[in-house]
Formats: sequence, C-alpha cells, structure tokens
Amino acid sequence: MTNLAFASAHQLAQMICDRTVSAVEVLEALLTQIAKHNSKLNAICTLDEDRARSRAQEADEALARGDVWGPLHGVPITIKDIFETAGLRTTSGYIPLKDYIPQADATAVARLRAAGAIILGKTNLAELAGDFQSTNSLFPRVNNPWNLGYTAGGSSGGSAAAIAAGLSPLDIGNDIAGSVRQPAHFCGIYSLKPTDRRISTAGMIPEVPGMPYCLRQMMTVGCFARSLEDIRLCFSLLAGADPRRPDVPPVPLDSPSGKTLAHLKLAWADEWAEVPVATDIRSAMQSVAQMLTQAGAQVERWRPPDFDLHHILGLYGKVAAYINIHAQPVDRYNLQRSAKQIYRTATQGDKELRKLGDFSRLLPELLNPSLKGYFEALTEQDHLTAQIDAALEPWDAWLIPVAATPAFTHRPAWTAVEINNKEYPHAVANGAYTMPFNLSGHPAVVIPIGQTQQGLPIGMQIVGKRWREMELLAIAQELDQLVGDFQLPPGY
Repeated sequence: MTNLAFASAHQLAQMICDRTVSAVEVLEALLTQIAKHNSKLNAICTLDEDRARSRAQEADEALARGDVWGPLHGVPITIKDIFETAGLRTTSGYIPLKDYIPQADATAVARLRAAGAIILGKTNLAELAGDFQSTNSLFPRVNNPWNLGYTAGGSSGGSAAAIAAGLSPLDIGNDIAGSVRQPAHFCGIYSLKPTDRRISTAGMIPEVPGMPYCLRQMMTVGCFARSLEDIRLCFSLLAGADPRRPDVPPVPLDSPSGKTLAHLKLAWADEWAEVPVATDIRSAMQSVAQMLTQAGAQVERWRPPDFDLHHILGLYGKVAAYINIHAQPVDRYNLQRSAKQIYRTATQGDKELRKLGDFSRLLPELLNPSLKGYFEALTEQDHLTAQIDAALEPWDAWLIPVAATPAFTHRPAWTAVEINNKEYPHAVANGAYTMPFNLSGHPAVVIPIGQTQQGLPIGMQIVGKRWREMELLAIAQELDQLVGDFQLPPGY
C-alpha cells in the first residue's frame, strides 16, 4: 500500500472514494506521523484529534450510503493558524488571542470543508504572520525537517514543515511578502501565491478581530502541497467571488493554452544584480536554464529594462506601512516589537544593501500617515502593475530565485543573514525576490529544483500573468516534469 503519510491529497481522496482505504485509516496514519515527528518540528500548534476522528468516521459512513461530500472527501488537512476555524482555537501566535475560538470559518476554510476536507489541526507561524522565521510568544519555534537547527521559513513555516514531513497533505497560508513562497523553498515543497484578490481573505488574521479591514492590497491566500496536482485542486476550490469580500472580483478560472515544453518562451534570471544569491542557488538556476534549453524550450536571460529594484522595494514598504498601521492594536508589546524590527533592519547587514530594506525610512508614513500619501502610493503601485503586465506579455513565464539564501540557522527576529561571506539585511535576503510580485499582484508558483551542498532544499519561483493561474500551473507542470521533484527529508 502507498505510504499514506506521503500520499498526495488527490490520491487520498481517490483511494477513499474507491474504498481501497478508509478515511479513518488515512487519519490514523497522519496521527502516527504527527506523534512521531511533531514534537521536534513544532509544525502543528493545535491538534483537533477527537473531532477529526469523529469526522473521519462520518466520512466513511457517508460513503457507505453513496454520499460523496466533494473532491476532498474524508481527506485530513491542516490550516495555518492565521485562518479562523469555527470552534477551534485560532491564535496567529499572538498572546491576546491565545484563547480565541471563532464562531465561523474563514472563507477559505469553509470552502475546503465544503469540498469534504477534514480539519486535522492548525499549523504554527510567525507572530501575526510578521516575520520570515516562524517564532512567536505562544508556541515553540518551527524547525526545518531537513535540519532542525535551521528555520523552516516564515511566516508559514509550520505549514511548509508539516507538508514536507508528511504530517499533512495540504495546507493553506497567506502571503504579503513571501510567506507562502519562501517556506516552500526552504522546505522543498510546492506552493502557489495567486493573483492579488483572486482568493478571499475573509476571516484571516493578522487583522486582529475587531480591527478594521486594512490589508486590502498585496495580501493573498495561497496553497502548500507535495505536488502541483494538489496545488491546482486546492486553488480551484478556493478561488472566486465572496460576499464577505466584495473586492474579490468574479473572474472565472482561465483555460490553459496546452503549450508543451518545446513551445514555451521563458524569461529567466539567476539573480538580481543588486542582491546576489547564494552560489548553490545560482548554480541550480543555471542548471534549470540549461536543461530547459536542451529540451527545446526558448529560455533567455531577461529582466525588464525599467525594473528598478530600489524603487520597487521602497514603494512596497510604503504601501505596507499604510495598510498595516491600523490592522493591529497599538500597545506597548506591539510597539516594542516593531521598534526592534525597524532598528535591526536599519543597522544590520551591508550598508549599501540596507538602502534596499531599511524600514526606518518608513517612519514618516508610520508616524504621520496621510490619505494623500496613501493614494499616491497606490497610484505608483498601479503604474508598476501595468508596467510588469506589459513587460511580461511576450513571455509565457519568468523564472527567478525565491530568496537570496536557502534555509538559514535560527536567529533572533530580523537579524542579518550571511550570503557568500557577506551580511545581508534580513528583509533583503528573504524578500527581495518575492515582495515585487506582492506589490504588482502577479501570481507565482514555487517548485523544488535541487539541494545545496549541505543538503538543504532549493526552490524556483515561476511568475506568470495576472488572472492566469491555471495557465501558470500548466507551465509549472511542464517544467516540473524535467527539473523538479519532491524529495522526502532524511528520516521521515
């Protein structure tokens, strides 16, 4: 029999519906894997074991009557602890929410339940989804299944670690700076950040319950899995208009063109000149280009001529400052946390690189926000989106790194990261390759493409056209067959 802990979600659903395995058996296999490994990973922070068992039994009974709940009938999944789950603790790793039990599901959770999924538990994360590592004041830090001394990334480190270690076949997370893509890269799995506003964010923190709906730009809901088939299934279930979020447009899913690898025209970059990547990542990206070229794809080194990274990251920071300022309570704890983040990004790392990711330059917006300044930033954001739309038009996709480094060792929040014997500011090392596409709203898929000499995973970001996720996923599938593959971490 297939190792149930590492079977894909769509395989499990088929096996359950074919009655070659029961939903209860699948659940027990995952619970066994969790009992064996979660205590060292801290990937799952809240386990809903009793209700999951009850629901799995109901799934098997329903199937015996001929009732199929949906395409994920009886499949246990996990949910990042930033999404509200009815009757199940939702904390976002934030002390004031340690006992918060929502009355209703987030829209994304409700849609997965409606498809037949069973919520097994909640996955650990960075506090209020605000870091590129997954540490908070409520739960132990998340460790990377490839090496426990390394971070699983953030803010969705628990989601990525759980998928990589076989604790869950499917998870959802949020991405405002790379929180879906960077952890997938660090843990060697697949993920998708869709087009801005493609999936409803209703019922999702870091907007603490009771605070206004502020995160109206750049924040997206994404998927984690061990296969692109599962990413495609999860996305198709989540996408679409939502009465709780009228700003989510009723744009139908696109139809893939059906292009094969030999007919693809792919833009490619192994690094930004301003933010060089680790040697192993650059080598992996170069190998991908070579393999694709040999397979008949048209691959060209490319970057839009007016792609000004300094301006883009500065504008990203300005928009982020405006949309975050009223999303959380202004208390001593949050002020101290923010001050520490600003200080470290302004003082740590190479002086020239700090100019790219120095949050202290956002103090005018943070201390004296103006409606005019906000609208000016949104106008610049619109111009950038249109600029990248036009630049991408001749290409089927754009292949770039996910981050400047592979997973790095645990360290205090927002401290510098070493790359090729150089100190990089934390936000630059982790966000320079992801933040531009939160700002522009373009979708991106991450697939694993290899490992470093130290045995840590390397992922690649595949950026596509807005509102063309199904085409992007089809292109990613063509590439994945040649250059990608999920590998089990040693010992799992």
